[in-house]
Amino acid sequence: MPTIVVEVMPKAEILDPQGKAVAGALVRLDKNEFTSVRIGKRFELTVEGPITDELLAEAREIANDLLANTVIEDVIYVGEARSADDAQGA
Repeated sequence: MPTIVVEVMPKAEILDPQGKAVAGALVRLDKNEFTSVRIGKRFELTVEGPITDELLAEAREIANDLLANTVIEDVIYVGEARSADDAQGA
């Protein structure tokens, strides 16, 4: 079934304690090539039938009204889920 993906991240000016903890762990593991980490959320909305522009617009509205706390988070992506093959090429 087709799936719409919504990705939400903390706003740039908001502290991300989870990201800081992971960044600290990377330093302890001597993975110094990574300078910072920010952790967000991913939602998958499965639909019946094709994903249309109207359906994506509705998903964006749901993302802003329900899935993201827009005071501290930004919706950064709403779109069709990529296949596993596409994701590996990214």
